[in-house]
Amino acid sequence: MTPPRRLPPEPSVPSPYAERLAAIPVRHLSAEVFGSRSDYWVYGDDDAPVTVLVVHGFRGEHHGLEPVVAYLEGVRVIAPDLPGFGESEAFRDRDHSVASYASWLEVFAEAVGIGRDVVVLGHSFGSIVASAALASGLPASRLVLVNPIAAPALKGPRGILSRLAILYHWLGARLPEPVGQAILRSRIVTRVTSMAMVKTRSRSLTAWIHDQHDSYFSRFQNRRVVLEAFTASVSSDVSTYARRITTPTLLIAADRDDITALPRQYELQALFPDAQLDVVHGVGHLIHYEKPLEAATLITDFLR
Repeated sequence: MTPPRRLPPEPSVPSPYAERLAAIPVRHLSAEVFGSRSDYWVYGDDDAPVTVLVVHGFRGEHHGLEPVVAYLEGVRVIAPDLPGFGESEAFRDRDHSVASYASWLEVFAEAVGIGRDVVVLGHSFGSIVASAALASGLPASRLVLVNPIAAPALKGPRGILSRLAILYHWLGARLPEPVGQAILRSRIVTRVTSMAMVKTRSRSLTAWIHDQHDSYFSRFQNRRVVLEAFTASVSSDVSTYARRITTPTLLIAADRDDITALPRQYELQALFPDAQLDVVHGVGHLIHYEKPLEAATLITDFLR
């Protein structure tokens, strides 16, 4: 029997984007997909001319992309929590693989009434899910990938850390339940991971990012979800699907990304039939936290 989730504490460090977010109307809704409840948040007005469907990264939830949402003007943003993370229930009768998440995204889009002119945006692991969904037939007018996973994680600049991450998640899933849960929800591991990704020199921004990870990185339903989703995240990448995506695509890469080196991003761009690549400098895998204005500006220009 799976024990009840012990949710981490709510964020305690004020968001540098709070004032802008407070000016945007937001609603918390839910839809049933594959027999499970999927929670999602709608930012902006329903009569906005553009709808953006955003897909967050591994072990994240919808809050992670809010800084980018704060700078996207004149659009409606629909931000679900991936099944098994945040508020959304895990899949009941399927594994948490890329294929399952891609199928879920297609059905979710239909369930909430998103039309063919939607813009799909994915960050990190969400870039894989979004790409897989479009390659399988999800209709969209544009595709935006922020910090896309352009190559297998084990071949990235920090392949050794990726192997350690595999061992960490394996232990968390195989050890007795109390010990495994403690490992997967470890604040120490979360902080080490956060420190490895942060590139900003701003102490206040760094403190906020660490607080975000402390608050949201462990909001998963059970350890099976974490292991299956992690396995999916390291066994696939966007290049697997790029050639089958004819939708105009924007890749927003970082010059200091430790997950995917910049040369791989240019190789990925060449695989798409129609893609442009923009590079954000002085940042790593956390463009959405450290450089959301730059990302939103690139997205806005792309949509125009």
